Amino acid sequence: MDSELQIGLAALGVAVVAGIIAYNKWQERKHRRQAEQAFRSDHRDVLLEPQDGAQPADERIEPSWDDPAAENPEPVAAPAATQWHTKDNPIRRVTPGVPDVVDPRIDCVIRIESIETLDAPRLWAAQHQELEGISKPVRWFAFDDAANVWRMLTPNSAGAFHWYCVAMQLVDRRGAIGENDFMHFSGGVQRIADQFFAVPADLPTRVETLRKATDLDEFCASVDVQIGINVVATNQPFAGTKVRALAEAHGMTIGDDGAFHARDEAGHTLYSLSNMEPGLFAPDEMRQLHTSGLTLVIDVPRVANGVPVFERMMHQATQIAEALHGTVVDDNRAPFGPDAAAVIRSQIQHFQAQMAGLDVPAGSPLAMRLFSV
Repeated sequence: MDSELQIGLAALGVAVVAGIIAYNKWQERKHRRQAEQAFRSDHRDVLLEPQDGAQPADERIEPSWDDPAAENPEPVAAPAATQWHTKDNPIRRVTPGVPDVVDPRIDCVIRIESIETLDAPRLWAAQHQELEGISKPVRWFAFDDAANVWRMLTPNSAGAFHWYCVAMQLVDRRGAIGENDFMHFSGGVQRIADQFFAVPADLPTRVETLRKATDLDEFCASVDVQIGINVVATNQPFAGTKVRALAEAHGMTIGDDGAFHARDEAGHTLYSLSNMEPGLFAPDEMRQLHTSGLTLVIDVPRVANGVPVFERMMHQATQIAEALHGTVVDDNRAPFGPDAAAVIRSQIQHFQAQMAGLDVPAGSPLAMRLFSV
């Protein structure tokens, strides 16, 4: 009897414990549902859900310097743009190309991009120190965002700009750049950019730049022709006063090089008249000067429409010879007749056609730069 009572009490205890555990579980589920209901809302969370037309949260696109639509998805009627977009300055600035007066065919070109505007006087001082001694012309330009134009820099330039462009000419009449010039230029520009925490864009390669310079120099050498004719005295030397009077009667003016120049409307030399002897012409010395001969020269690559200019030069040479009782001769002192003139006309046409074929017309700004000293 006692054992049955003990067993019954044990069973009752187990049932009570199980009931307590079940009750606790039920209470736990009840409170969880209440908590979920309390925090549930029918309002959209604008931080977690994408806006209309926006990228979903799992397809987020980070804005970058190369993506012009990163911060403004509206289309812009402009070339690829760099974002100078800040809280205080939400301005879209166009990434410029190169200045119109720069030609990648004959210039080694590097652009420099600065996130913060860079003062032109500071850059000018730095480039003077870094690039001094390069054997070819080097030009600097700054991009004016407001006017959307490149402006050439000078020692007196002012203002601050995001973009700069520097161009080193590859060839002139002294020849092509060498490796030292290239390394001096490219290394100097890199140091300038580093100094101002700027970024040089599209840096040229050494091999390609030097190859381009060599090829261009060979072409220039093949068409670099100057044609001269002489007027020599047959009896008395030519008096300087008469030479000057005849030159000025044909509209020629004396230049700093000691020669008279016939010029076009833009002031460019068509042909020159110089002393055949070593002395130079100078305005205050023409009264005392006497010479045995004069030389007229046409610089073929630097003159547009070379044949008509040559005809004009020949006409003036003939008139001078008649007025001074001289003779028109070539460099070998042989008389210069119609046959020789015809040969020269043909040569001028040939050389200038070659230049035009390579899109470097004689007398063009490009040719004037290439055929300079």
